[in-house]
Amino acid sequence: MSLDELLTRIRACRLCDEHLPLGPRPVLVVRPTARILIVGQAPGTRVHETGIPWNDRSGDRLREWMGVDRETFYDAARVAIVPMGFCYPGVLPNGGDAPPRPECAATWHDPVLEHLANVELIVLAGMYAQARYLGKARKRTLTETVAAWREYGPRFMPLPHPSWRSMNIERKNPWLREELIPELRSRVAALLGSDGG
Repeated sequence: MSLDELLTRIRACRLCDEHLPLGPRPVLVVRPTARILIVGQAPGTRVHETGIPWNDRSGDRLREWMGVDRETFYDAARVAIVPMGFCYPGVLPNGGDAPPRPECAATWHDPVLEHLANVELIVLAGMYAQARYLGKARKRTLTETVAAWREYGPRFMPLPHPSWRSMNIERKNPWLREELIPELRSRVAALLGSDGG
């Protein structure tokens, strides 16, 4: 099926409609020319409202880590954005974000990836993306997986999810800012053919 047909099907998806507190609104960005793929968790409420992925403070932090401006980040010809769950999943009873719905990645990721043959770097932001894409190669904890980032290259770059919760990981692990982020910026700049804006 063509990419346009696939995206039409995804945007009409109602697989987990009954579990979505704000209803379905799949948010993803895919063009076959993209060289970088960002796999995150699922949209938050602001992303659900605007339909723009990473359009929140987590996105600001991810762009800072990558060393790119908004214009570069949202250049669909160069950067694909495919979260583990395409729709806002709601919150848990304790107030934290609910995990991405499992139906989404199981149904749509493989067909989407077939259209991303030019991708050379997959940024795995958070444990759900790492679980799917690294599988048994993943370490015991998210921090251990991110610390072992060299083992997953050059194709994969595991990161903590760039929410406020990960600030503690960054504080406790200076290698994140001193080693991983400079390497991420270097690879992103090389693939985008610029300084990232």
